[in-house]
Amino acid sequence: MKFLHDLLEKQRPQFEKGGKFEKFYFLWEANETFLFKPAATAGTKGVQVRDAIDLKRMMMTVVIAMIPCLLWGTFNVGYQHHVAVGEETSFFSLSNLLFGARWVLPILLVSYAAGGIVEATIAVIRKHPINEGFLVTGMLIPLIVPPTIPLWQVALATIFGVLIGKEVFGGTGMNVLNVAMTARAFLYFAYPSQISGEVWTQLAGKTPVDGYSGATALSVAYDTSNAGAQTVVDGLNQANSALAAPFGGEFFSFQNMLIGGIPGSIGETSTLMALVGALILIATGVGSWKIILSCFAGAFAMGTIFNMVGANAYMEMPAHYHLVIGGLAFGTVFMATDPVSASQTETGKWIYGALIGILTVIIRVVNPAYPEGIMLAVLFMNVFAPLIDYNVVQANKKRRLARATV
Repeated sequence: MKFLHDLLEKQRPQFEKGGKFEKFYFLWEANETFLFKPAATAGTKGVQVRDAIDLKRMMMTVVIAMIPCLLWGTFNVGYQHHVAVGEETSFFSLSNLLFGARWVLPILLVSYAAGGIVEATIAVIRKHPINEGFLVTGMLIPLIVPPTIPLWQVALATIFGVLIGKEVFGGTGMNVLNVAMTARAFLYFAYPSQISGEVWTQLAGKTPVDGYSGATALSVAYDTSNAGAQTVVDGLNQANSALAAPFGGEFFSFQNMLIGGIPGSIGETSTLMALVGALILIATGVGSWKIILSCFAGAFAMGTIFNMVGANAYMEMPAHYHLVIGGLAFGTVFMATDPVSASQTETGKWIYGALIGILTVIIRVVNPAYPEGIMLAVLFMNVFAPLIDYNVVQANKKRRLARATV
C-alpha cells in the first residue's frame, strides 16, 4: 500500500493549483481519501472538536448494516427463480446465490456507476470535494427495486434521484428528500409496470409450475380484500399453497414473511435482516432507535384501529401483519432514519417516526391505487420534518419562558 500511496503523492502537483489537471483536483483527492486517511487533520493548538466518527465512517456503517439484506436478497432471487420453474432447492444453496448474483450485481454496479458519474461531474463543476454520501444511496437504490428492472431504468432513476433529490439543494447534508426514495418514486410514476406486479416469474424463462404466482404479499392481500369472499389471512395462506415455504408454514405465512422467503424487491423481503441492520445502526449510534421504534409502533397502532373499524377485509387484517408485509421494515430502518432528511429534535423523532408508520398503513388500506405506503409516507414526512422540529423548538422555548416568569 505504501507503493500506491507514494504513486498518488507523486501525482499531487499535477492536480494542485497551477498544475496541468487543476480542474480535476477533487477527483484525484476523492481517490486518495477513499484509499487512505486524509492528509488534513485537526491541529494540536486551540480547542478542537474531536470524535471517532466522521462522514466516511458513518456511511460505511450504514453500508455494513445493509449487507445482511443484500446477501439475503441475492439468495432469495435465486430461490424464487427455482420455485417459479418448479425446481426444488434449499434456500441457502450455491445455485441460488450464483443465480441471484447474476441479477443483483449488475443493478448494484449500474447504480454506483451512474450516481458516481453524476457526483464526480457536479464536484468538478462546483469545485468542491466528493463526499461519501452516495456510498449509501448507491446500495439503497438496488435494494428497493425488483431484480427484473431494466438496467437503463436503474441508471435513469439514480441520476434523477441524485440530481433532483440532492444536488439541486446543494449536495449531501442539504437535501430535503431521501435520495433513494426519490429515485424509487420516479420509477414508480414513470415506469409502474416494471417496479410492481408479478416481478419474479419473468426471471424464469420457462413455464412456471401450476398454481405459482409471482405476486408480492401486498398484491395478494389487496386482491383478496377486493374479492370480499374471505379474510386477507386466508387469501395469503391459499396463495401458492401448493409450494413449500422455505421457513415453515404456508408460503405467505407470518413466519415466512418475517424471515423473508417471499417475492418482493431485492432488499425488502426479510424483516429479520432489516432488524439485524437496525441493531447495527442503533449499537453504533448511527441510526435513531426512537424513529425506528415509533415507526413500527405507529404502523401497529393504525393497523389496530383499522381492525376495530373492520369495514373491509383489508382493515381486518391483523395489525402485526403490516410490520412484515412490503417494505415497511426496510424503509423504517434505512430510509426513515436518514440523518439529513429526518427530524433532528429528540421529541420530533418520536412524532416523525410515528406519523410515517401511521401514514404507511393508511395509504395501504385506503388508497386503492397503491398497495404499498412506506415510500410516499417517508417522502411526505421528509417535507414536514423541518416543521415538526420548528414546533418542538417553539414549544420548548414557551415552556422555558413560562418557567422564567414564575
